[in-house]
Amino acid sequence: MAMEEKIIHTENGNIHYWVGGNECIDIKCIFFVHGMTADHSMFDKQVEYFSNECKIITLDLPLHGKSRHYTDFTYSNIVEVLKNILALEDLSEVILVGQSLGGYVCQEFGIRYPEKVIGFVGVDTTPFGHYYYPKWERFILSKIGFLSSMFPYKTLIKSISKGATRTDYAFDNMYSSVSKLSKDEIINIMNVAYKELLKRTEAVNFNFPVLLVIGEKDNTGNVKKYNNKWATQNGYQLVVISDAAHNSNVDNYNEFNNVLAGFLNRL
Repeated sequence: MAMEEKIIHTENGNIHYWVGGNECIDIKCIFFVHGMTADHSMFDKQVEYFSNECKIITLDLPLHGKSRHYTDFTYSNIVEVLKNILALEDLSEVILVGQSLGGYVCQEFGIRYPEKVIGFVGVDTTPFGHYYYPKWERFILSKIGFLSSMFPYKTLIKSISKGATRTDYAFDNMYSSVSKLSKDEIINIMNVAYKELLKRTEAVNFNFPVLLVIGEKDNTGNVKKYNNKWATQNGYQLVVISDAAHNSNVDNYNEFNNVLAGFLNRL
Protein backbone atom coordinates (compact mmCIF):
# COMPACT_ATOMS: atom_id res chain seq x y z
CA MET A 1 0.00 0.00 0.00
CA ALA A 2 1.48 3.34 -1.06
CA MET A 3 2.34 5.95 1.54
CA GLU A 4 1.57 9.59 0.81
CA GLU A 5 4.48 11.95 1.36
CA LYS A 6 3.69 15.23 3.09
CA ILE A 7 5.67 18.18 4.42
CA ILE A 8 5.19 20.10 7.63
CA HIS A 9 6.77 23.55 7.63
CA THR A 10 8.45 24.81 10.81
CA GLU A 11 10.53 27.86 11.61
CA ASN A 12 13.55 25.54 11.93
CA GLY A 13 13.09 23.70 8.64
CA ASN A 14 10.75 21.46 6.67
CA ILE A 15 9.94 17.98 7.96
CA HIS A 16 8.95 15.23 5.53
CA TYR A 17 6.53 12.58 6.72
CA TRP A 18 4.49 9.79 5.18
CA VAL A 19 0.93 8.66 5.89
CA GLY A 20 -0.86 5.51 4.75
CA GLY A 21 -2.38 2.25 5.84
CA ASN A 22 -5.97 1.67 6.87
CA GLU A 23 -7.97 4.91 6.71
CA CYS A 24 -11.03 3.61 8.57
CA ILE A 25 -12.29 5.77 11.41
CA ASP A 26 -11.40 4.51 14.92
CA ILE A 27 -8.51 2.39 13.61
CA LYS A 28 -5.29 2.37 15.65
CA CYS A 29 -2.44 4.54 14.37
CA ILE A 30 1.24 3.58 14.67
CA PHE A 31 3.83 6.36 14.48
CA PHE A 32 7.25 4.90 13.60
CA VAL A 33 10.28 7.03 14.54
CA HIS A 34 13.65 5.90 13.16
CA GLY A 35 17.11 5.76 14.68
CA MET A 36 20.27 7.83 14.45
CA THR A 37 21.55 8.43 10.87
CA ALA A 38 18.76 6.21 9.49
CA ASP A 39 15.57 7.43 7.81
CA HIS A 40 11.92 6.44 7.50
CA SER A 41 12.78 3.51 5.20
CA MET A 42 14.05 1.47 8.16
CA PHE A 43 10.38 0.69 8.87
CA ASP A 44 9.46 -0.39 5.32
CA LYS A 45 8.83 -3.98 6.42
CA GLN A 46 6.60 -2.82 9.26
CA VAL A 47 4.65 -0.49 6.97
CA GLU A 48 4.10 -3.37 4.57
CA TYR A 49 2.99 -5.74 7.35
CA PHE A 50 0.67 -3.46 9.33
CA SER A 51 -0.88 -1.29 6.61
CA ASN A 52 -4.04 -3.38 6.26
CA GLU A 53 -4.97 -3.17 9.93
CA CYS A 54 -3.52 0.14 11.13
CA LYS A 55 -3.06 3.72 10.05
CA ILE A 56 0.67 4.33 9.63
CA ILE A 57 2.84 7.43 9.97
CA THR A 58 6.60 7.58 9.40
CA LEU A 59 8.91 10.56 9.09
CA ASP A 60 12.45 11.62 8.41
CA LEU A 61 13.62 13.14 11.68
CA PRO A 62 15.22 16.59 11.56
CA LEU A 63 18.84 16.40 10.31
CA HIS A 64 18.02 13.09 8.55
CA GLY A 65 16.87 12.03 5.08
CA LYS A 66 14.69 14.62 3.37
CA SER A 67 14.51 16.63 6.62
CA ARG A 68 18.27 17.25 6.74
CA HIS A 69 18.13 21.04 6.54
CA TYR A 70 17.05 21.90 10.06
CA THR A 71 18.33 24.14 12.84
CA ASP A 72 17.94 23.98 16.63
CA PHE A 73 17.56 20.21 17.01
CA THR A 74 16.06 19.46 20.43
CA TYR A 75 13.82 16.65 21.55
CA SER A 76 11.23 19.17 22.70
CA ASN A 77 11.17 20.78 19.22
CA ILE A 78 10.80 17.39 17.55
CA VAL A 79 7.99 16.42 19.92
CA GLU A 80 6.09 19.52 18.85
CA VAL A 81 6.52 18.41 15.24
CA LEU A 82 5.02 15.01 16.09
CA LYS A 83 2.16 16.67 17.97
CA ASN A 84 1.45 18.95 15.01
CA ILE A 85 1.52 16.02 12.58
CA LEU A 86 -1.11 14.25 14.70
CA ALA A 87 -3.23 17.40 14.65
CA LEU A 88 -2.91 17.73 10.88
CA GLU A 89 -3.96 14.08 10.49
CA ASP A 90 -6.87 14.54 12.94
CA LEU A 91 -5.51 12.00 15.42
CA SER A 92 -6.02 12.33 19.16
CA GLU A 93 -3.81 9.40 20.24
CA VAL A 94 -1.15 7.13 18.82
CA ILE A 95 1.04 4.08 19.36
CA LEU A 96 4.70 5.14 19.31
CA VAL A 97 7.42 2.84 17.98
CA GLY A 98 10.88 4.37 18.29
CA GLN A 99 14.18 2.78 17.34
CA SER A 100 17.34 4.00 19.12
CA LEU A 101 17.27 7.82 18.74
CA GLY A 102 13.60 7.51 17.81
CA GLY A 103 13.02 5.94 21.20
CA TYR A 104 14.34 9.08 22.90
CA VAL A 105 11.96 11.22 20.88
CA CYS A 106 9.06 8.93 21.81
CA GLN A 107 9.98 9.07 25.50
CA GLU A 108 10.04 12.86 25.37
CA PHE A 109 6.63 12.81 23.69
CA GLY A 110 5.33 10.47 26.39
CA ILE A 111 6.55 12.82 29.12
CA ARG A 112 4.95 15.88 27.55
CA TYR A 113 1.77 14.39 26.11
CA PRO A 114 0.98 11.11 27.93
CA GLU A 115 -2.73 11.49 27.20
CA LYS A 116 -1.97 11.08 23.49
CA VAL A 117 -0.02 7.81 23.89
CA ILE A 118 -1.83 4.46 23.69
CA GLY A 119 1.43 2.54 24.05
CA PHE A 120 5.17 2.78 23.42
CA VAL A 121 7.56 0.26 21.88
CA GLY A 122 11.23 1.05 22.44
CA VAL A 123 13.38 -0.73 19.85
CA ASP A 124 17.08 -1.02 20.74
CA THR A 125 16.84 2.29 22.55
CA THR A 126 17.78 3.24 26.11
CA PRO A 127 16.03 5.03 28.99
CA PHE A 128 16.10 8.60 30.13
CA GLY A 129 17.71 9.27 33.50
CA HIS A 130 21.26 9.41 34.85
CA TYR A 131 20.29 6.59 37.23
CA TYR A 132 20.96 4.12 34.39
CA TYR A 133 24.32 5.52 33.27
CA PRO A 134 27.42 5.62 35.51
CA LYS A 135 29.34 8.88 35.35
CA TRP A 136 32.08 7.42 33.15
CA GLU A 137 29.49 6.13 30.66
CA ARG A 138 27.84 9.54 30.51
CA PHE A 139 31.26 10.99 29.71
CA ILE A 140 31.76 8.50 26.86
CA LEU A 141 28.29 9.26 25.49
CA SER A 142 29.11 12.97 25.46
CA LYS A 143 32.27 12.27 23.41
CA ILE A 144 30.88 9.83 20.79
CA GLY A 145 30.72 12.52 18.13
CA PHE A 146 34.34 13.52 18.75
CA LEU A 147 35.53 9.92 18.79
CA SER A 148 33.66 9.16 15.56
CA SER A 149 35.19 12.19 13.87
CA MET A 150 38.58 10.45 13.95
CA PHE A 151 37.45 7.88 11.37
CA PRO A 152 37.75 8.55 7.63
CA TYR A 153 34.31 9.15 6.12
CA LYS A 154 34.03 5.86 4.19
CA THR A 155 35.23 3.88 7.20
CA LEU A 156 32.75 5.70 9.43
CA ILE A 157 29.63 5.03 7.34
CA LYS A 158 30.59 1.41 6.79
CA SER A 159 31.29 0.97 10.50
CA ILE A 160 27.94 2.51 11.45
CA SER A 161 26.08 0.30 8.98
CA LYS A 162 27.95 -2.90 9.86
CA GLY A 163 27.80 -2.33 13.59
CA ALA A 164 24.02 -1.88 13.61
CA THR A 165 23.07 -4.86 11.43
CA ARG A 166 23.59 -8.55 10.71
CA THR A 167 21.71 -9.22 7.46
CA ASP A 168 22.51 -7.95 3.99
CA TYR A 169 19.07 -6.36 3.75
CA ALA A 170 19.53 -4.41 6.98
CA PHE A 171 23.08 -3.40 6.07
CA ASP A 172 21.99 -2.09 2.67
CA ASN A 173 19.10 -0.21 4.25
CA MET A 174 21.33 1.48 6.82
CA TYR A 175 24.15 2.19 4.39
CA SER A 176 21.71 3.81 1.98
CA SER A 177 20.52 6.29 4.61
CA VAL A 178 23.80 7.11 6.34
CA SER A 179 25.72 7.53 3.07
CA LYS A 180 23.37 10.39 2.13
CA LEU A 181 24.78 12.35 5.06
CA SER A 182 28.12 14.13 5.06
CA LYS A 183 30.67 13.40 7.78
CA ASP A 184 29.94 16.75 9.42
CA GLU A 185 26.21 15.98 9.42
CA ILE A 186 26.78 12.57 11.02
CA ILE A 187 28.98 14.02 13.77
CA ASN A 188 26.49 16.82 14.41
CA ILE A 189 23.64 14.30 14.77
CA MET A 190 25.64 12.30 17.30
CA ASN A 191 26.61 15.38 19.28
CA VAL A 192 23.13 16.87 19.59
CA ALA A 193 21.36 13.52 20.09
CA TYR A 194 23.48 12.48 23.09
CA LYS A 195 23.52 16.01 24.48
CA GLU A 196 19.72 15.91 24.50
CA LEU A 197 19.68 12.44 26.08
CA LEU A 198 21.93 13.56 28.93
CA LYS A 199 19.78 16.65 29.58
CA ARG A 200 17.06 14.34 30.96
CA THR A 201 18.60 13.66 34.36
CA GLU A 202 15.54 12.11 36.04
CA ALA A 203 14.34 8.58 35.32
CA VAL A 204 10.77 8.26 34.05
CA ASN A 205 8.11 5.62 34.64
CA PHE A 206 5.27 5.74 32.12
CA ASN A 207 1.68 4.84 32.99
CA PHE A 208 0.81 3.69 29.47
CA PRO A 209 1.83 0.20 28.24
CA VAL A 210 5.51 -0.11 27.33
CA LEU A 211 7.27 -2.88 25.43
CA LEU A 212 11.08 -2.98 25.18
CA VAL A 213 12.67 -4.84 22.27
CA ILE A 214 16.37 -5.55 21.74
CA GLY A 215 18.31 -7.55 19.19
CA GLU A 216 19.98 -10.70 20.48
CA LYS A 217 23.24 -9.57 18.85
CA ASP A 218 22.91 -5.86 19.67
CA ASN A 219 26.46 -4.94 20.68
CA THR A 220 25.97 -1.19 20.37
CA GLY A 221 27.37 0.29 23.56
CA ASN A 222 25.61 -1.16 26.60
CA VAL A 223 22.10 -1.22 25.14
CA LYS A 224 21.40 -4.71 26.48
CA LYS A 225 22.48 -3.78 30.00
CA TYR A 226 20.44 -0.58 30.00
CA ASN A 227 17.33 -2.38 28.77
CA ASN A 228 17.56 -5.14 31.34
CA LYS A 229 17.87 -2.56 34.10
CA TRP A 230 15.06 -0.47 32.58
CA ALA A 231 12.70 -3.44 32.36
CA THR A 232 13.49 -4.59 35.90
CA GLN A 233 13.17 -1.11 37.41
CA ASN A 234 9.75 -0.38 35.87
CA GLY A 235 8.24 -3.81 35.29
CA TYR A 236 8.22 -3.43 31.51
CA GLN A 237 8.13 -6.45 29.23
CA LEU A 238 11.46 -7.03 27.45
CA VAL A 239 11.59 -9.15 24.29
CA VAL A 240 14.80 -10.29 22.58
CA ILE A 241 14.69 -10.61 18.78
CA SER A 242 16.78 -13.58 17.70
CA ASP A 243 19.73 -13.25 15.31
CA ALA A 244 19.34 -9.46 15.13
CA ALA A 245 21.66 -6.57 15.93
CA HIS A 246 20.90 -2.93 16.83
CA ASN A 247 18.45 -2.45 13.96
CA SER A 248 16.49 -5.50 15.11
CA ASN A 249 13.25 -4.52 13.35
CA VAL A 250 15.16 -4.54 10.04
CA ASP A 251 17.45 -7.54 10.66
CA ASN A 252 14.69 -9.94 11.69
CA TYR A 253 11.56 -8.13 10.60
CA ASN A 254 9.37 -11.25 10.60
CA GLU A 255 9.97 -11.96 14.27
CA PHE A 256 9.77 -8.29 15.19
CA ASN A 257 6.46 -7.88 13.34
CA ASN A 258 4.98 -10.81 15.22
CA VAL A 259 6.12 -9.33 18.55
CA LEU A 260 4.68 -5.91 17.67
CA ALA A 261 1.41 -7.48 16.51
CA GLY A 262 1.10 -9.25 19.86
CA PHE A 263 1.62 -5.97 21.71
CA LEU A 264 -0.99 -4.21 19.57
CA ASN A 265 -3.51 -6.96 20.25
CA ARG A 266 -3.11 -6.43 24.00
CA LEU A 267 -3.81 -2.71 23.86
